[in-house]
This record gives sequence, C-alpha cells and structure tokens, in this order.
Amino acid sequence: MAISLMVRKEADTMLTTPMEVLTQYPVRKSKQQKKAFRDAVQSYAKKLGYESSIEKGSYGVHNVIIGDPERAKYLLTAHYDTCARMVVPNLVTPCNIPFFILYQIFVVLLILVPAILAGVLLGFLSKSGAFAGTAAMIVYWVLLIGMMFGPANPSNANDNTSGVVTLLEIMRTLPENQRHKVCFVLFDLEEAGMLGSSAYRKAHKNATNTQLVLNMDCVGDGDHLLIFPNKKLRKDKKKLTSLYKACGYFGKKSLLVHEKGLFVYPSDQANFPYGAAIAACSKRKGLGYYYSRIHTPKDTVLDETNVNLLRAALTTFICCDAAQ
Repeated sequence: MAISLMVRKEADTMLTTPMEVLTQYPVRKSKQQKKAFRDAVQSYAKKLGYESSIEKGSYGVHNVIIGDPERAKYLLTAHYDTCARMVVPNLVTPCNIPFFILYQIFVVLLILVPAILAGVLLGFLSKSGAFAGTAAMIVYWVLLIGMMFGPANPSNANDNTSGVVTLLEIMRTLPENQRHKVCFVLFDLEEAGMLGSSAYRKAHKNATNTQLVLNMDCVGDGDHLLIFPNKKLRKDKKKLTSLYKACGYFGKKSLLVHEKGLFVYPSDQANFPYGAAIAACSKRKGLGYYYSRIHTPKDTVLDETNVNLLRAALTTFICCDAAQ
C-alpha cells in the first residue's frame, strides 16, 4: 500500500504537456496547491534538461526560476497564482485610460455602497453615529480583502493559466543551443500586488537593469495579441526595434507592438526597467482594445492557437535576434 501511494503521489506531480496545467493544476492559490504545481513544473523542466530552483521572498513568495537569472539576456515571465473570485469581471481597457479609471471607480463603489448601507443600518440599531462610521469602515475592508484574498476563482483559463502554458511551451520548444539566452520565471503573488516580481527584482537588480522582460498575462482569449512596452523600453530603440521581429498578422489574429499614445497595463513587467506586457485583447468600436471575464466563472477560454502563435513568434525572436 505504501509503495502504491508513493507512485501515485509522484505521478500526480507529472506533466507531459503544458496544456495539462489547465486540467491537472487549474487552481494555484493555497500553499498545498502552489507547491504541487511548482513540483510538477520543476519535474517537467528537469525532463527537458533545464535546471530550476525555487526562490523565496517576503510575504511567503515562492518564485519558480528555470535557467540562469544572472547570465540570461531575456526574462520570459508569467504569474502562476490564482486570483480570487469577483462578483463582476475585471474589465481591462489598456488603451482607453478614461474608461479604465471609471471602471475601477465603479468596482470601488460596488464595495463602498454596501459598506455604507451596513454602517447606516448598524448605526441606526445602535443609535451611535461613531459606531456607524467604524462599522462601515470594517465592512469595506472585509469586502476589499475578500476581493483580493478570498476564495479562488476556479475558472482562470485566461488569467493566468494561459501565460503559464505559453511560457512552458516556449521552454519546451526552445533549441538547446539557445537556452542560455533565456531565464523563465513564474512569479508568485501577482494578484496580491505583484509581490513575486518585486522580490525577484530586488534579488537580481544588477542583471535586470539590462534584461528585456517579456511578461505573458492573459494571452488566451482574444485575436489581437499586443506587446505593451514600458516607458524606458520605448526609449531604447535598439531593444524596441528587435521586438518587431516577432510581430505580424496570422490569419484573423495578429501580434503587434503597441507603442503609440498612453496605455496602462498593471502587471509584473512594471517592476522592471525594460519590461513589456503581452496580452490578448478583443476590440470594440468606442471602447478600443479590451478583455473581460477574468476573475469570474466565465474565464474559461484558452485559445491554443494563441499559445502556438506566441510560442512560434517568441522562439523565432530569441533564435534570430541579430543583437545576440
């Protein structure tokens, strides 16, 4: 019996293809779930001939590092932690900043209004105005913390199983003679405030001062795959121009660098000097590029075509970059 249980435990941590993350490790929020996932990824990396490690940081961060973080020219990253479930989707409009701000205000009001109502009711029952304010504040913080750290959203195909699967696919297909150029990093606790990438940046500050960081976050749902370079990267024409080599139109889908105008993309690449987010968006007149459904039970779409497109484009980019 002991032997069979041991064999089963080992088998449970095995990955044979990256897409199996979607079915075998769909939720990665508790300590046990995260550890099982990390064990599986390290086992998979070892099978492919990579060296990997777990790097710990503040607040319980456990980042998965595959490759040499100090010598690599590129960091390919994705966060692996699972978000909490929300009542409404986290609608993101990277290039429509006014709408993005208004929607964030709307989400805050969804928390604030019930908190105020609860405070008024409790104040009325207790006949104390001071107690009403305190009660409203307590309810607000309980709801806010619940939104960030509450029960896991079991449907997270796009946010961010898609990024994890894409990273592992690139790792799988990258030729052995190109592997020294890349370090693959799976960040922990992005949903809690990008704590994993912050810890990584602190631990590898000198190396990350010059590395190009390509962060895949929500790449599974949408035909418009966009690369959003940060301000410093946009000013470095050599690095920026090299990114265009990965771009193109592929049937109804496209992979393009979006460098014009203002945009916002709150994810792990923001912690690095030369960071770029990669995301899949839909497009609607009047709204522009957007993606929705994440943080809700409707986050069920992981288009494997997107994974394959990014795998091929970024693998080619790494292998053929003339600046090596």
